[in-house]
Amino acid sequence: MFRFEEPSYLYLLFLFPFLIGLHYFTNYIRRKRILCYGDIELLKRMMEGVSVYRREVKTWFVFMALMMMVFVLARPQFGTKTEIRKRQGIEAIIAMDISNSMMAEDVTPNRLEKSKMLVSSIVDNMTDDKIGLIVYAGEAYIQLPITSDYVSAKMFLETITPSLITTQGTDIKQAIDLALRSFTHNQDVSKAIFVITDGEDNEGGAVEMAKVAAEKGIKVYVLGVGSPQGAPIPMLGSSQYITDNTGNVVISKLNEKMCREVAEAGEGAYIYVDNSSSAQNKLSDYVDKLAKKDMESTVYSEYDEQFQGVALLALLFLLFDILIVERRNPLFKNIKLFRK
Repeated sequence: MFRFEEPSYLYLLFLFPFLIGLHYFTNYIRRKRILCYGDIELLKRMMEGVSVYRREVKTWFVFMALMMMVFVLARPQFGTKTEIRKRQGIEAIIAMDISNSMMAEDVTPNRLEKSKMLVSSIVDNMTDDKIGLIVYAGEAYIQLPITSDYVSAKMFLETITPSLITTQGTDIKQAIDLALRSFTHNQDVSKAIFVITDGEDNEGGAVEMAKVAAEKGIKVYVLGVGSPQGAPIPMLGSSQYITDNTGNVVISKLNEKMCREVAEAGEGAYIYVDNSSSAQNKLSDYVDKLAKKDMESTVYSEYDEQFQGVALLALLFLLFDILIVERRNPLFKNIKLFRK
């Protein structure tokens, strides 16, 4: 694959039509001035050894050298270098609840932002692992396919908001099902699903789906965010809280019972998330305990710099310009210098 590392320098090429036009214009003016000195035949005899064609060739060699220097500045590169790495790690898919109830502020700053902090910390501690992101509410969607690109993982993590899914609810079953279908086909890698939720408005079937995951050798961990006492749910873009049909403020409570049942069925563990760092420490311990085996080889390309060859061409053009003299070659002495 070919590319320029600094393509902005290529805009300098637009100067060359102007330079070429200026060159021919100055030649025209110079020729007109020479003809003012006297008879055309006399001038030809006085300038018999001058070769206008050699001067033209020398000029074009300079133009070509300058053009090559522009390409050198743009740094041409080829993606011809590939490397295969053997890595050891796990595959982890984070299924994050982004329903409106995750905006409750019984943890600081709110349940969703606290969850994003946890995931960001997981990514920071990864080295040879793969991670994928799934967001869900009443429906589940892949936010980031499983990857070892941690920079992209954190970038996609920052974009997660409740507005990504309009269907409300907490369909953990669908989230686990989608996670199971999102892993790679590598059978020799430890795999785990980390479900982050407050357990509100569960659509049912989550326990059964967690059992399916466990039967496939994939552990399901559940991180319960919030408090059993609950908190009101702020309305997006407003200082008010969400109310029910009777006008009463809705209080969202962490459903720990359901979270524990799903984690037990998935042969994983339940982690309670509050304002302390205990959840982060427990999560790191569970990730470290997962067996790390050889993962599929990762193939990636690196771009090799190719400006050296272009710079050599520029030097050659300049060398030709120096070596060629403007004196006429005797073999071409019959070529006319002036045209009427």
